Amino acid sequence: MALTYLESSALMGDVELRNRIKVAVLTYASYILNEGTGVPAHTSRVRWAQQVYQSPDSVAAQVQPPVVMDGQVQLDGAAITDAALQTAVEGVVNKLI
Repeated sequence: MALTYLESSALMGDVELRNRIKVAVLTYASYILNEGTGVPAHTSRVRWAQQVYQSPDSVAAQVQPPVVMDGQVQLDGAAITDAALQTAVEGVVNKLI
């Protein structure tokens, strides 16, 4: 069952989840910096990855609200697995880049 609006709002400000998202964005940034230059939107992706390396806390805070709205996060809440959270973060980031 999906989180209520109140539960979603609380999770959007949850510090532990933000710290996990920070690890996920850093993981994805590392992946992007190692991908081939032929990947679509590579230049934009590299710029985003560099921004993550410069300010991981800020980027994590920026993507946290849309990550919380991801379907799997809505089902699992803070108990979401790291693998599922990584997928959610990457999905959100791909929409933002």
